[in-house]
Amino acid sequence: MLFVVFSVLLVALVLALLLWPLLSRDGKGASSSGMLASNVGIYREQMAELDAELAAGILTREQWEMARGEIERRVLDDGADAAIGTRTRSARAAIVVAIAVPLFAAGLYSWLGNPDAFSPQAAVANSGSPHAVTAEQIEGMVNRLAERLKERPDDIDGWILLGRSKAAVGRYDDAARAYAKAVSLQPKDAQLLADFADVLAMAQGKKLEGEPAALITRALAIDPDNVKALSIAGTIAFNRNDFSGAAKSWKRALALVPPESEFAGSVRSSIAEAESRMGVPPAKSASKEAEASPGVSASPVASLSGRVVLSPSAGSKVGPEDSVFVFARAAEGPRMPLAVMRRQVKDLPFDFSLDDSMAMTPTLKVSAFPRVVVVARVSKSGLATPQKGDLEAVSSPMAPGARGIKLEIAKPVN
Repeated sequence: MLFVVFSVLLVALVLALLLWPLLSRDGKGASSSGMLASNVGIYREQMAELDAELAAGILTREQWEMARGEIERRVLDDGADAAIGTRTRSARAAIVVAIAVPLFAAGLYSWLGNPDAFSPQAAVANSGSPHAVTAEQIEGMVNRLAERLKERPDDIDGWILLGRSKAAVGRYDDAARAYAKAVSLQPKDAQLLADFADVLAMAQGKKLEGEPAALITRALAIDPDNVKALSIAGTIAFNRNDFSGAAKSWKRALALVPPESEFAGSVRSSIAEAESRMGVPPAKSASKEAEASPGVSASPVASLSGRVVLSPSAGSKVGPEDSVFVFARAAEGPRMPLAVMRRQVKDLPFDFSLDDSMAMTPTLKVSAFPRVVVVARVSKSGLATPQKGDLEAVSSPMAPGARGIKLEIAKPVN
């Protein structure tokens, strides 16, 4: 009964919000429709920025979906506003809305909801988790989308959504087929090609050679500044032992993302690894500062050093080519890494050293914080941002300068 009362009140509130501007409109419909074209252009730019931030790892998938949904709602609001030209049409629209909204809400609930939940038995069964969404329900929604695409095979957005949904639940073969259909409908979209290459590589055991590499070449020919394509291109070159090409691609990607983002820190560590394989010595910030200020004694570089090992129980859960990130961050302060290094599982166990010369920015470095934490993480996706399936080890808080730190990677990332 509480649910029914709340639903009725919610529908009434929605109707009030929708009907008030329709009934009180004073003939400004024409001017608002004149703004629609301009607003659509702005919304397209915002959507492109969101896609770029998702590809760069700045936004999580949940944050991206929430922001995208908000922009789509704004587009619908503006479209509805521009469609109402006069007071008479507003009144007619108000009548339609007043009738349609309750009917639509009831129909939508009967389709996507669970009307049987109103029974006492269902109420008891679900009392422990009233808002839980089961894996079966998610699978059902994805399957319904697939069925609708059989009727509308030219729906590019539907195929992209299906591909993302399949990839999110680890069904990479199905995701690759959905992306292939999307690419056939929109072959000149660099971001779509990069997403397809990523999913296809996962479908063939995280191997980028072959068709995934060809897709990345196509993507960069269309948009040489696509961040995701550049990042993957760097990985392809690195795997081919073309460390110069890898560093070149990663440096170009680095110039296109916010310098203080976690993705930027990951790219810097990848560049450093590529340059170390080329025999380029790491930068010595302390010695450079001393040369720039002769006669002034430079303070010693704060550092953290130790050894990273892989727990025997975790050996079967990772692959030799999986990335290993070791980074320091403030125990009490910003979550952005203060220093980062990158290796691979096949390099374990290995010794590490993190110091101010590896700082992301001049103001965020190990020596700037009294207590820091060191994290070692196996990333199956190759990204620095934690993902489901990653494993990690986290040290206790310690002062800069600590030595002999031991990190045993075993704990799954939450």
